[in-house]
Amino acid sequence: MQKINSKKIAEIVGSVSKPIEAEITNVVTDSRKAGAGDLFIAIKGEKFDAHDFVKEVLDKGAALAIVEHLVAGAPEERQIVVENALQAYGRIGAYNRSRFKGVVIGLTGSAGKTTTKEEIKFVLSQFGKVCATEGNHNNNVGVPITLCEMNMDADYAVVEMGMSAKGEIEELVSYVQPDVAVITNVYPMHIEFFDSFEGIAEAKAEIFKGLKKGGTAIINEDTNFASLLEKRAKENGAKVVKFGKYTHPDVKLELSDEGEHHLYNAWCALSVVAALGLDPAKAAAALKNFQALPGRGMKHLLKLPAGGTYTLIDDSYSGQPEAMKLGIETLGKMQCVGRKIAVLGKMAELGDTSKARHIEIGKAAAAAGLDVVVGVCPEMKDMLAQLPPQVEQHYFENKDGLDEFLVNKLLQNNDIVLIKGARYSSKLYQVTDKLIERGKQ
Repeated sequence: MQKINSKKIAEIVGSVSKPIEAEITNVVTDSRKAGAGDLFIAIKGEKFDAHDFVKEVLDKGAALAIVEHLVAGAPEERQIVVENALQAYGRIGAYNRSRFKGVVIGLTGSAGKTTTKEEIKFVLSQFGKVCATEGNHNNNVGVPITLCEMNMDADYAVVEMGMSAKGEIEELVSYVQPDVAVITNVYPMHIEFFDSFEGIAEAKAEIFKGLKKGGTAIINEDTNFASLLEKRAKENGAKVVKFGKYTHPDVKLELSDEGEHHLYNAWCALSVVAALGLDPAKAAAALKNFQALPGRGMKHLLKLPAGGTYTLIDDSYSGQPEAMKLGIETLGKMQCVGRKIAVLGKMAELGDTSKARHIEIGKAAAAAGLDVVVGVCPEMKDMLAQLPPQVEQHYFENKDGLDEFLVNKLLQNNDIVLIKGARYSSKLYQVTDKLIERGKQ
């Protein structure tokens, strides 16, 4: 972060505190990572309160702490009191972003955000220096982290924003202030927190409220509520650029992956390139070298204990219904000498629609022509019930013992196995980690 004076920080966050003179270049929220001269943000969570660590952090040498109340035993002149520490963090991030001279691309969507963000970063790196959201730091803590850690020498910054409720994107984008705003797609994810599917689209469209004047909105014209997204973009004065089956940069794409969603990710990235006046053909030529991310479709050729190899598609990060269907359809279209196997874990945050959505996944698996389907967690019983008799099926209550079963009893030479499920609910990522560790020995 560029250097900010302590008095300026108090001004940015709207505090009447009179802190000691200090120059801040680093902001932290984790007390274990706080070092000499840092600014510590005391955030309150559901299960923790960082105010408990303020005295310790200041004793270790941190210059200042942003707090929601003065902490007893800690020097008052090194505490900046605010109403909401998390919002204060966002305002500091927004100030740092305001000093960035490059182009900022803000991105949101229901599925594939992180992969698309990485593809945009990858193609823009063909034209200049790029900084981007690390991992999935796309929430009300992650976005301020990204903004505070921006490389001020970069030509482009790509900032991912996620949400699970109305108003969250609007707050985040007020900090990001993008020059280009991207919506990858709209699916009924987090629907249990909304009154309607349309409400999710409206929440995604909040990204246009923070778009810089005269900025560009990039929209998937084939997604749900595309016309609503376009309307909201224009209401906020944006120039609209669309991508999809019939509207995308006219360049040749050499993608090895058969999945249609990979094409949409690529079209989105190329649309950003074109909107910035850069060369889409150069970007498209580079995309063939883009590698899928761990947990998001990365492929591994792994050894079997009895000899032979199999291909693992590690798509274990997201278990969102549309992403689940896309993964299954992609597997069904792949060329395979052996068998096509899907290991599918439960999907989360579906509310009253959960049973119906799991049944949908079963129907998708039945239609994809898979050879074997493994369901993990009780919710997946409804999915398995949709499969025809010729599809071999197995059921596990949870992930325990699943890696042993796959390696020693199920997998054969030349098989392809897709592993997909809600990361924190099904924990299938732990299975993929074990398979990769065993298969590379």
